[in-house]
Amino acid sequence: MALNLFNRNAEGEEMSFIDHLEALRWHIVRSALAIVIVGIVIFIKIDWIFSKIIMGPIRNDFVSYVGLCNLGKTLHLGDALCLQSVKGLELQTTEFGSQFMTSINVGIIGGFIVAFPYVFWELWRFVKPALSPKELKSSRGAIFWVSFFFMLGIAFGYFLLAPFTFSFLFNYTIGIPGTIITRPTLSDYIENLIDIIIGSGLAFQLPLVSYVLTSIGLITPTFLRTYRKYAYVAILFIAAIITPSPDWMSQTIVALPLILLYELSIRISKRVVKRQEKRDREEWS
Repeated sequence: MALNLFNRNAEGEEMSFIDHLEALRWHIVRSALAIVIVGIVIFIKIDWIFSKIIMGPIRNDFVSYVGLCNLGKTLHLGDALCLQSVKGLELQTTEFGSQFMTSINVGIIGGFIVAFPYVFWELWRFVKPALSPKELKSSRGAIFWVSFFFMLGIAFGYFLLAPFTFSFLFNYTIGIPGTIITRPTLSDYIENLIDIIIGSGLAFQLPLVSYVLTSIGLITPTFLRTYRKYAYVAILFIAAIITPSPDWMSQTIVALPLILLYELSIRISKRVVKRQEKRDREEWS
């Protein structure tokens, strides 16, 4: 059934292998065009975007620094949630074209992030004919949920993970204080920021990955529950590394979203298994 559907286009017409390649090419072209258009807009507004958005996680007045500190005082935790200042941080370039190439990279990555729902929609349009009616029914809302969790991960990485990471790395010192000065390059900062936010966006796909892997039988809720304690240890270990202070509150703020995602993945996996068992019973009856 799936193979027959894959050999047809959206109108139900037969498609050859060359037709599939042609269709894929146009999906890629339209996706790339969307990224380029958004990237051009970002490049035009690069000064504002760079000063207000890109440099946000290393500005002392960034909303996360101020908000977390105020939250800690509201909860009577003192300065437990106040991140160490990144005051005095200056980024440097070592090549003439560094700032121009950075603008290009920011435009491309920013274009991909903003256009991600459309890019995934184009990918979905190519894959959709290969799915059976049952698979289409079970994948209803895929575009929304993939885009939602991706953007949620981007927000988590930008507003929480990036400030914690840069605050910790900038203020981490070895040897006699003041003898070694941290002067990161612009490209180093951009690469780290991109890795953090894109990595978070992909990490937040965990519930959807759990759904897909359970659907094809590679994992089960029992498997996820069995290895829950190991997953928690890994999450807490990561949180302990990137948080700037050893207090439990700041580590919890970083670890809690990841733990919730893991628990959500278990619930999703459990629902998938129950639905498959119900379908099997109906087929046998």
